[in-house]
Amino acid sequence: MRILVSNDDGVHAEGIRVLSEALGACGEVIVVAPDRNRSGASHSLTLEVPLRVTRIGETGFHAVKGTPTDCVHLAVNELVRPEPDMVVAGINHGANLGDDVIYSGTVAAATEGRHLGYPSIAISLVGKTHFATAAHYAALLVKGLMKYPLPADQILNVNVPDLPLDQIKGIRVTRLGNRHRAESVICTEDPRGQPIYWIGPPGSQQDAGDGTDFAAIEQGYVSITPLTIDMTAYDSLAGLGAWLDMQG
Repeated sequence: MRILVSNDDGVHAEGIRVLSEALGACGEVIVVAPDRNRSGASHSLTLEVPLRVTRIGETGFHAVKGTPTDCVHLAVNELVRPEPDMVVAGINHGANLGDDVIYSGTVAAATEGRHLGYPSIAISLVGKTHFATAAHYAALLVKGLMKYPLPADQILNVNVPDLPLDQIKGIRVTRLGNRHRAESVICTEDPRGQPIYWIGPPGSQQDAGDGTDFAAIEQGYVSITPLTIDMTAYDSLAGLGAWLDMQG
């Protein structure tokens, strides 16, 4: 088993180090990750400038001057030979719950892995302390996928409460909740008096009821949400066709 590990917090992040160590018990681990924090990069690719790769001597990790998607794409198509058997992204420093998945570079790295044909997991710690807990569940799921592969059109989005392992109540299969509209953009000035803008923090929980990833985390459970790669709204195909017919 060859496991490609990436993230969006950067090659020097604690989460990816703890994850790679834990997955070493499952197989050979190859780490290819951004050279800096690229949180919020979503599924962007770098197309206008070349990608540069540096091997980090003390760890053997590969640092890419690019996005999480760049890292997985480059690793699978060029750097990792033989090709990996699985892609695991994380451990993200913070949650990827609800509509966070739209923006998450961690989820995008896993999605790219699945798009290229490999079983993929995105794993996030809802906090910044108990990375070993998240790593435990990452290894558990990797071993499960080795024995019982899932359908080829999905990834697993995993969020783990920031608790010691013995305080985790279990695992729940969940759907994505969603948040209120994000808070306003923050406007300030640079030293020359020119306006600059910061994207504000995410909105508060809006749909966080039973069955959601938000609810599972709040109650002390690991949340696992299957995400599909095919984003077609199949239930809407017939209705859209009828709507077009009404246009004449």
